[in-house]
Amino acid sequence: MDIDRNGNALVVRLQGEIDLCAAEALRPRLDKEIERQKAKHLVFNLRGVDFIDSSGIGFILGRYKRVKALGGKVALAGPTRSVHRIIELSGMYKLMEGYANEVEALRALEGGKTG
Repeated sequence: MDIDRNGNALVVRLQGEIDLCAAEALRPRLDKEIERQKAKHLVFNLRGVDFIDSSGIGFILGRYKRVKALGGKVALAGPTRSVHRIIELSGMYKLMEGYANEVEALRALEGGKTG
């Protein structure tokens, strides 16, 4: 996981498989960064993710709830076709918008256009 600050957003670039083991390792690190950086929004860049399971979905949803409670928004950027399909089936796109890439997601968040 790579985390960068961009304006009011933290950009979280994930790689590989986001399963139970990965989610348990990523959760405390990202929660600590959200608190430390005081960022309003989150962008999950999923371009490098090969696989995501229910634990990975739960990891993202948990961060969504945390950021939303603070008045922020979450966007998903660049998922592969297979990851996009899993996200779609999970219903996450009803809570947060998906974008082709990180730049589009950041632009939308700054313009207030995501859910």
